[in-house]
Formats: sequence, C-alpha cells, structure tokens
Amino acid sequence: MEIIKTKFSDVLILKPKIFNDDRGYYVETFQEKKFKKLIGNINFIQDNESQSAYGVLRGFHFQEPPYTQAKLIRVVSGAIIDVIIDIKTDSETFGEMLMIKLDDINKEQLLIPRGYAHGFVAIEPDTIIQYKVDNDYAPKFESGIAFDSTNIDFREEIGHEEFILSEKDLKLKPFTEVGFFTSNEYKLNA
Repeated sequence: MEIIKTKFSDVLILKPKIFNDDRGYYVETFQEKKFKKLIGNINFIQDNESQSAYGVLRGFHFQEPPYTQAKLIRVVSGAIIDVIIDIKTDSETFGEMLMIKLDDINKEQLLIPRGYAHGFVAIEPDTIIQYKVDNDYAPKFESGIAFDSTNIDFREEIGHEEFILSEKDLKLKPFTEVGFFTSNEYKLNA
C-alpha cells in the first residue's frame, strides 16, 4: 500500500495494490497490522455503506466532542468528489478545503482524522461508498456546514446546476454560524 500525502499533513490517501487477471481483480482494503504500522493506532469500531444517485450531495458533516470521528472512506462502485474542511480553530489551515476524486477504478481510500468536516457529491449513477469510523454515532452531537456557504463549486464536476440534498442537509448552517473546537477538543473520546 502506498501512502500519498495531501495539503493537510494528517489527511492521507491510501493507494492499495490491485491484482488483476482474466477472472477480475483482488484488492486488500484493510489489514489492521499493516494499517497500524503505516498510520498509527486508530481503532475503527463500525463500518457504514451508502448508495447515492448521480448528483446527490451529502455533507458537510462532523460530530462535536466528545463524539468526534475519524473516517476511512472508499468507493465500492461509481465515483465521488470528496471534500474535507479543516474545522480545528487552532489550525494554520482552519477553514481550508481539499477536494479529492475517489472512484471504483483506482480504489484509493481517504483517511480523514478527527477535526475535519466531510462531504461528497456522487458524479456517477448508483455510487456506493463504504467507510469506517472510530467512534459511536451520536445524533445529539451531529453538526455540519451548509455546502453553499463554502467556496467549492461542484457544478462543473457533475455537469449540471442542481444537487439532490436531504432535508437535514438543506438545514445546515453557514460556515460562519457553526461552532468549532480546538485540535485537543476534537481528540477527546466519549
């Protein structure tokens, strides 16, 4: 597995080895010992999967302390433009964003540590993502940032003006109205 650094020092792209032959392919998506050796000790406790139609925009979500979550994201089928936003108030990159295309061809995974908001837009029909999290889901600690309060414009990526959003995501607050925390507060565990 190759580790690719991003503009955020703790956000990494994990590029797996893909073994192809006339039967199809094989790829190891997670192996705890290798992961801990390369990345460190993140104890993932839950796997999630979501399916999104073309043009679905999910995000930008995060959980507040003490229920913050690190995520390991991969696309099983289709493609997404994944976006993370640094929300650590004491970070030199606070408020900055990073866009990464993930798809089912290169099978790269995105490691998002605690202290980042996360969202994505599906750029292919019937896109399926899977992701691991390292803390419990806590609805009372859910938060998020309205997608249209950022300077990211997905319209060129998906080729049309309209997105499909959930009612919950339509009610998210602008970046300037959301409460954020320091790096140490995001590291707290429930």
